[in-house]
Amino acid sequence: MSELRDEYDVLSVAVGDHADRVATVAIERPDARNALNGQVRSELKDAVAAAEADDDVRVLVLTGGEDSGAFVAGADVTEFRDRGLVEQREASDRPRVYETVDDASIPVIARINGHALGGGCELAQACDVRIAAAGAKLGQPEINLGLIPGGGGTQRLTRLVGEGQAMRLVLSGELIDATEARSIGLVDEVYEEDALDEGVYDLASSMAEKSPIALEFAKNAVKAGSRMGLEEGLQYESELFVQLFATDDKDEGIDAFLEGREPEFTGE
Repeated sequence: MSELRDEYDVLSVAVGDHADRVATVAIERPDARNALNGQVRSELKDAVAAAEADDDVRVLVLTGGEDSGAFVAGADVTEFRDRGLVEQREASDRPRVYETVDDASIPVIARINGHALGGGCELAQACDVRIAAAGAKLGQPEINLGLIPGGGGTQRLTRLVGEGQAMRLVLSGELIDATEARSIGLVDEVYEEDALDEGVYDLASSMAEKSPIALEFAKNAVKAGSRMGLEEGLQYESELFVQLFATDDKDEGIDAFLEGREPEFTGE
């Protein structure tokens, strides 16, 4: 039985409901369109850590509650109004929720079922794969408040879509639809609303069938591709590849292939 419990005030949690070994964590602040306030950030960090520690979970899906009309419509701006520099510096201490998601040892899929704006777009960028409903809109509108993205939007966005497109979105505050987001690389797949779950959980299920050790190493190696030089990245990849030869899962995967059966990975 899963150790990840639904004991949160602004999150709902489901494990195995849509696919084996897949946990879904949904943000449930419909009155604020899932805006990221301190409570949401704290509970998300806790839920991600709990999912990582749960042997029954190999893939995590982050999404917005179905009654919210949004993935995450942004940061809770009401928290910003009375903050000065010192207070915001303390609130920005790392690891924030963005680093917690980015650094998770398991794959994290953003199920973007509605608008993902500001901090919500940054939360999606911190995930490993982004799958959006056709009606979703994405963007970094912080410039309209006299601010800039502060949750990784100037960095992860640039790595995903390139400097020119990142400049366009960040400097204008323009919102784009899911189809355009896919065309520039901000979103990986787009589905009509009635097909969103099939697209998300087919992918999540195919990941969850794999060796959890190999999933973690593969995730780390791919992320290194945009964060290291080529030679350093190749050396890192090679070292991770070699380390997998010490695992039981490597033997199981090869034996299953040679015997014409499906592997049963244990994470050992």
